[in-house]
Amino acid sequence: MKKFYYLSTCDTCKRIMKELDLPVDIELQDIKKTPITPEELDHLYASTKSYESLLNKRSQLYKQRGLKDETLSEDDIRSLILEQYTFLKRPVLVLGTEVFAGNSKKTVAEAKSALSS
Repeated sequence: MKKFYYLSTCDTCKRIMKELDLPVDIELQDIKKTPITPEELDHLYASTKSYESLLNKRSQLYKQRGLKDETLSEDDIRSLILEQYTFLKRPVLVLGTEVFAGNSKKTVAEAKSALSS
């Protein structure tokens, strides 16, 4: 599977899409228009072994709900991501079994390297 999960209204996602120069065979999914499904999220989990690594802790909703002060189980985090698209760390690039989640320079560099190999 080759897929790029992003938010079309997010300037950071747009910048990273441009920077990665995604090949045409990568399916694009705007998570606001087409929310991630349980099956898709579980596929990401199979590669990352952690829902927490897919959680956007900078989401306004995360802060509003005071979730940083709570102990969340992996099941709690999975439910949050499925409930509201803003809880998914973005963008997420999936290349087979490799998953690159988030917008850190290191993650973007690793994604770029994987795309060019």
